Amino acid sequence: MTETIHVQPTADLAERVLLPGDPGRALSLAQVLLTEPKMFNHNRGLWGYTGAGADGEPLTIQSTGMGGPSAAIVVAELIELGARRFIRVGTCGAVAPSLALGDLVIATHAFAEDGTSRALGAGDSIASSAELNESLVRTAGDRAVAGPVVSSDLFYDGPEDRERRWLELGALAVEMETSTLFALAARRGVAAGSLLAVSDVLLPARVRIEPDELADAERLMGEIAAAALR
Repeated sequence: MTETIHVQPTADLAERVLLPGDPGRALSLAQVLLTEPKMFNHNRGLWGYTGAGADGEPLTIQSTGMGGPSAAIVVAELIELGARRFIRVGTCGAVAPSLALGDLVIATHAFAEDGTSRALGAGDSIASSAELNESLVRTAGDRAVAGPVVSSDLFYDGPEDRERRWLELGALAVEMETSTLFALAARRGVAAGSLLAVSDVLLPARVRIEPDELADAERLMGEIAAAALR
């Protein structure tokens, strides 16, 4: 087995991986999506689990932490260990007025307003892998909307007009890791997609989702993403 520093496997790794940022979401998704899940990683609090998916084939769910730098480390090490297809299952803040709390967004591409994806060679924007994007769109049907998102390093603060500017770019939502995942996947020759649940509506003022509603959205997001990886 290839030795890695931050991801230290305690179980087998699947070739296909769901990537929540939140370790708690990794646990909750493992409980509903995997049969006989085993902890794949617990080092640095980056919880991961491997078990059988609904099709009986191995599936790993591995948290990436917050932001591009942490996601880049985790995904790079997973690739070194043999993973080849990734779907981010994260949350986002909606800037498009058509989106409501709990809605799902398929990121067709990401505007790179973060440092990590730029360091990996991304231009102004970077696209998802066509195969996984098509699979997500087909699997989700009318349960998700597809379009561009923004990836940013900042959760708080930043220029006061940034949400309006993102809306003018055509972005549906903002999050922190998708552009890094897409850039690293393109660099390493693996496939990557991104499915996001709206946890916040940012315009005209920030409104946060209730915990029960978020849990429902996360479960649906996980089910769609896992099916898209089959």
